[in-house]
Amino acid sequence: MPQFDVYSNPSRITKAAYPYLVDIQNEVIDELATRLVVPLTAVSMKPTMFMKKLTPEINFDGRNYMFMTQQLTSIPKEKLKDPVGTLKSARELLIDAIDFAITGI
Repeated sequence: MPQFDVYSNPSRITKAAYPYLVDIQNEVIDELATRLVVPLTAVSMKPTMFMKKLTPEINFDGRNYMFMTQQLTSIPKEKLKDPVGTLKSARELLIDAIDFAITGI
């Protein structure tokens, strides 16, 4: 499963608020049964939660989303079906957001 691939959120409960999940886990640890993911939410959904470094704005599939770093979670690998796209081109921005969440820098 390639890092930074985007998947439709399989949860009926959270899909409306978080339509996509970004797989941030490096392939080096592919053998785990889970994947680390960060949800995307439409910018219009939560404008007051915008912290530029922690929740960078990402354009995906013609719409603007926030990468909700603070909601990093794991999901069973089998829940992630076929990817609907990738954010590999935003790799540096996404890693900066994850690093900021951990180090504050």
